[in-house]
Amino acid sequence: MRERDLAGREGGFIAEGEVVLRVALSADARCRPSSLLVAENRLARLQPLIADLDPAIPVYAASPAVMDAIVGFPMHRGILAFGARPPDPGAAALLARAPARALVMVLIGIANHDNMGGLFRNAAAFGVHAVLFDHTCCDPLYRKAIRVSVGASLKVPFARLDEDEDVIDRLAAAGFTPLALSPAGAAPIAQLARPARAAILLGAEGPGLPEAILARCRTVAIPMAAGWDSLNVAAASAIILHALA
Repeated sequence: MRERDLAGREGGFIAEGEVVLRVALSADARCRPSSLLVAENRLARLQPLIADLDPAIPVYAASPAVMDAIVGFPMHRGILAFGARPPDPGAAALLARAPARALVMVLIGIANHDNMGGLFRNAAAFGVHAVLFDHTCCDPLYRKAIRVSVGASLKVPFARLDEDEDVIDRLAAAGFTPLALSPAGAAPIAQLARPARAAILLGAEGPGLPEAILARCRTVAIPMAAGWDSLNVAAASAIILHALA
């Protein structure tokens, strides 16, 4: 069964590894597992964690060979969790819940799961209150994205924008100032004055943010050495989020 079929049919997610499992079982996780599959040789190490599980959550154990046969490839981490994703709250509700001083990240066209995971990891590290992303972005609850985020995508609140939803209008209605990160930004990051309610917009590597969005935002650039104009989007997000946080 392919993961995309599982997610589409069951509305679920697959998380792997001990670090991610610990995040998924933490008190502030938004997405929690409903069952576990663990290699027998990992059970002893995980026993303190498993002992605190809700008794209604089953834990299945198998030899590594059997587990590899079930999964279809060698599972070096030996830990899988399945859970149901929470309902999408919608952008308006998510922004309404943000505090008076808040930081939001908006993603446009992020189709790479490694980048999505890195963006969520940075969002958690720098206290982002919510992540919004458009309909062209990949799923932050895809197994690889969860793994790269070290579980952050299970904790940071997020909502997918409707295809016809105007994100700039949505941010303005909630009192957020949109700040667009671009190599051609009008102001260097060092001159950025943090608004009380700030929304940083990030686009895909290569095309970046659409011109129609850049034209409606304050644009910011990360100055670089001559002959180089851009960074990986996850790396760029860490720099701008650190400055804003």
